[in-house]
Amino acid sequence: MALRVLAFARLRELLGFAERDVDVAPDATLDDVWTALTAGSPEAGRMRPSTRFARNGVVVDGAARVADGD
Repeated sequence: MALRVLAFARLRELLGFAERDVDVAPDATLDDVWTALTAGSPEAGRMRPSTRFARNGVVVDGAARVADGD
């Protein structure tokens, strides 16, 4: 499945991108996406408690499943 990920502020600096298209498994959650994106940046990974997710403009928790094109 293809997703577009937008990163803002300090997270954008740590991950090294503002926008990126990523492929994920069909049953992926936002927590799964987070884990994959931050695997190469321990400092970014530690930001999880203060990071909020929005899917298609709606704030959701990390357990939310993603859909193709989100």
